[in-house]
Amino acid sequence: MRSGELVPAFSAGRPAAPPGVPPRGSLPVVTASLDLTADPVELTAALVDIPSVSGGEKAIADAVEQALRAQAPHLEVVRNGDAVLARTNLGRASRVVLAGHLDTVPINDNLPLTRTGSGADEILHGCGTVDMKSGDAVMLHLAATLAEPRHDLTFVFYDCEEIEAERNGLNRIERELPDWLAGDLAVVCEPSNAAIEAGCQGTMRIEVRTTGTRAHTARAWMGENAIHAAQPVLQRLGEYTPRNPVIDGLQYREGLQAVRISGGVAGNVVPDECVVTVNHRFAPDKSLDDAEAHLREVFDGFEVTVTDGAPGALPGLTAPAAAELVEASASEPVAKLGWTDVARFAARGLPAVNFGPGSPTLAHTKQEHVATAEIRHCADVLTRFLR
Repeated sequence: MRSGELVPAFSAGRPAAPPGVPPRGSLPVVTASLDLTADPVELTAALVDIPSVSGGEKAIADAVEQALRAQAPHLEVVRNGDAVLARTNLGRASRVVLAGHLDTVPINDNLPLTRTGSGADEILHGCGTVDMKSGDAVMLHLAATLAEPRHDLTFVFYDCEEIEAERNGLNRIERELPDWLAGDLAVVCEPSNAAIEAGCQGTMRIEVRTTGTRAHTARAWMGENAIHAAQPVLQRLGEYTPRNPVIDGLQYREGLQAVRISGGVAGNVVPDECVVTVNHRFAPDKSLDDAEAHLREVFDGFEVTVTDGAPGALPGLTAPAAAELVEASASEPVAKLGWTDVARFAARGLPAVNFGPGSPTLAHTKQEHVATAEIRHCADVLTRFLR
């Protein structure tokens, strides 16, 4: 990485730092000149050292845009808010969309980047190393070094993935530049242990509400305790047996878990309301309507309110481009057991997979780190697939 002058992260007259971004002057931002043709490991390190907590992606988006315009003249490049998009227009018979978000969760005393080990055992530590600047680095390296790919390519570097879904930059891109999300396969370079994770589970949250009658606890027989009335809800959860369906040869694991219980008025009042919040993770052979109907059946007799939901994505590995990627990886794909933005692409009719360096279990943790060998492996596989 080539660095220019170090300046305060947020200079006078600029808006306050988003949550999780260190206060002005405590963590300098490198005015980065990114070398997209360099080792993707070094490119990862350069990206990680540009803080980009959700809502504060301007500096990294500027650096990415400038590097693509200067070093990848074969690409059409556009800026959309703090998202940067680039694509080839070679008239190929098919198009592959590669997508990655530029933002991170709040910094947790894990910047600037540090390194341990050496050679093939080197590890990069720091916020964003896994989720997902190593994946972004692989994408940027491909964007600069594959001037004549056998598929047309679209690269989407977007903002605000780590916060509420309505602020996700893909929503804005879909509204304003929908043709940039068109293609025959989408590869989301989220961490996947450098293995192809196909499709993803859907998710739904509901509130199961019980009611009662308030009374003084000294005269509890005059009331009806809503928290006690929630006991059958918890019993049904404890006795629930989830499905583990196999779809296109991949095994998904469903789940149903209570994630919050709220209720109570005061230390001397019999509560008249209790709400159990339940999260259902369901396999992609279910629609949102299927998931809701199932939950209403499980909690029949109780008041159920759906508060959030997102559909899953089928594996789609039979699509020609997806099959080529699996062949290039020389490994067996696995089912994605969480929800990712592959579902957004699947909803647009694109088969979509997750493929990126790092373990998803390390995302959002203070101990976030990625093996440099995985970064290089992902770059090599995608190069074989696309060249």
